[in-house]
Amino acid sequence: MTAIPGYTMGQSSVPKAPISWVEFEELKKSVLLGEEDLSYLRMAGDVLVPRVEELLDVWYGFVGSNPHLVKSFARKSDGKPDEEYLGAVRKRFGQWVKDTCAANYDQKWLDYHFEVGRRHHRSGKNRADNVNAEENVPLRHLVALIAPITLTVKPFLEKSGKSAEDVEKMHAAWLKAVTLQVAIWVWPYTREEDY
Repeated sequence: MTAIPGYTMGQSSVPKAPISWVEFEELKKSVLLGEEDLSYLRMAGDVLVPRVEELLDVWYGFVGSNPHLVKSFARKSDGKPDEEYLGAVRKRFGQWVKDTCAANYDQKWLDYHFEVGRRHHRSGKNRADNVNAEENVPLRHLVALIAPITLTVKPFLEKSGKSAEDVEKMHAAWLKAVTLQVAIWVWPYTREEDY
């Protein structure tokens, strides 16, 4: 894989996840993510990964058409979107699709997803790209984006030629995987004893 700036999964610079492996397995159970779902996520990867740029176009179009969302990528100096920042995040977002579909959950994956949460929160936002943009993605939007990130995937899955049953199972697996990740990403927004 070509190095993606700011993509640090598996690197020693990423702190260890603040939850145990047992707690992570419990979280997977809470979102109903089972072995069958992992197979369907990988099947979804066969569909989504070759079309990842098209999918990113849909997502970036959605974010770009909503000023309250694009604000997270705006420079503080003039309030305009930082195109270099958007481009760097897009590369990581594409890798995120691939990682989500690969469904290779291990300690490196878990550690990195807590880092992703920090990069949305004021405790780590802007540092990977050394930019001076908005300091925090509001928690309400982080959670709310589960819907468009999930709903916009379904048309891609439907055009795959897979059976309606396979499409539904791929889509359900995607929803569970995205919800699992957002449940991890919210960590820096909470008090440790409440997480």
